[in-house]
Amino acid sequence: MWQEFGSALSDLWTESGLARLLNFSGGGWKNLIMIGIACVLLYLAIKKQFEPLLLLPIAFGMLLVNLPLGGIMDPQKNSLVAFSDSELTQYVDGTYEQVYPVYEEEAGTIGQQYLSYIQKTTTDGGKECLTFNDGYNTYLVRMDSEGNAHAIRVYWQHFDQGGLLWYLYQGVKFGIYPPLIFLGIGAMTDFGPLLSNPKSFLLGAAAQLGIFVTYFGARCLNLLPVAEAWGINFTQKQAASIAIIGGADGPTAIYLTSKLAPELLGAIAIAAYSYMALVPIIQPPIMRALTTKKERSVVMTQLREVSKTEKILFPILVTVICVLLLPSAAPLIGMLMLGNLMRESGVVDRISKTAQNELMNIVTIFLGVTVGATANANSFLKPTTILIICLGLIAFSMGTAGGVLLGKLMYVLTGGKVNPLIGSAGVSAVPMAARVSQKVGQQENPSNFLLMHAMGPNVAGVIGSAVAAGVLLTLFG
Repeated sequence: MWQEFGSALSDLWTESGLARLLNFSGGGWKNLIMIGIACVLLYLAIKKQFEPLLLLPIAFGMLLVNLPLGGIMDPQKNSLVAFSDSELTQYVDGTYEQVYPVYEEEAGTIGQQYLSYIQKTTTDGGKECLTFNDGYNTYLVRMDSEGNAHAIRVYWQHFDQGGLLWYLYQGVKFGIYPPLIFLGIGAMTDFGPLLSNPKSFLLGAAAQLGIFVTYFGARCLNLLPVAEAWGINFTQKQAASIAIIGGADGPTAIYLTSKLAPELLGAIAIAAYSYMALVPIIQPPIMRALTTKKERSVVMTQLREVSKTEKILFPILVTVICVLLLPSAAPLIGMLMLGNLMRESGVVDRISKTAQNELMNIVTIFLGVTVGATANANSFLKPTTILIICLGLIAFSMGTAGGVLLGKLMYVLTGGKVNPLIGSAGVSAVPMAARVSQKVGQQENPSNFLLMHAMGPNVAGVIGSAVAAGVLLTLFG
């Protein structure tokens, strides 16, 4: 008895996730590293409050997928199995829910000596069919026009149930969640600051500089002497997916990557959302390095009031122009502007509030936790992942720099009326980037209020990143 009990305990331990985790020779150390990374991200989300709505579900999804044997992200498995007696009735009756016929294959003509073995089978549904058993297998029987009997083997696609997050992940895979996120963003966004100061469009466009610089940078990495040894060979589609990180727009990055390079989705999504969360850390040093104290202290004049008619016409005109020029951007631009039209029209408040709150929150949970769950140890801990994260940082930094530098040019051209700090908000991390512009400006001049001025480039950046994604999708999709 004690021997059986000890054997049971031993089996319990060897089949546990903890045993797999502590099996360093079997790769358990990789899982431990990923769990450590997940805990760091959870710390940043909870303690430092860096974009917790995004970072917390991402980090927890990463934690879940790296706990061995949990199976929460296991894909739905399928296999090809042959026809059997137990499946016959269910197939003919059409009531079997998980096994479906894929194709039929003729096994050969049934000899005259075996015709007596052909049986007429009546299903529970009252349907009749002919079957033949050769002692090993059961076949369906088909009679030709000449009266010859043919044994037909039926093959089935059998599906084993996948993990919970794998099913939720299909919303990412098929590009469903990002447009829904854009719907909510549109419903929450006031484009008034942008309409009040149309020059903000230029700042939002300049902040997309990092996207295109990083694309060429990723392609140039293939020319390095160590590229082949390190497994570096970024295709055009992969380079475009990496470059979109520079837009600091997580949904856009996920949408584009799911279309062009789904194999890189985990690394790119983690990088994009992490940099969005780290905007308060990454941007201020770049902003201070590229501007003078005098420039950062500029107090901008109050924005003009924008009429309701302007706000209603804006999403309609943007949709028409962008979709006609870049049809591939229609899902993102269309949903963004639909959400904004619901907000500004004032006639569908209930729907607008749902898009802003309940729908946005639900989709954010699903998107965050499933994106985090793509970062399993085997696929994430690769040299290319490190390069992607580094390239993403370069893209984000270049985007910030591009906006600030154009802001400096506007400062000169307007005789010191434009604070260059608002250019950094051209990356589409709404509204965090605008808040950072406000914070850095107030540190230099406590009476400076740049938030509304920075919101113009900020929301322009949302449109800009979607347009940039449309361009890349058109070129390489």
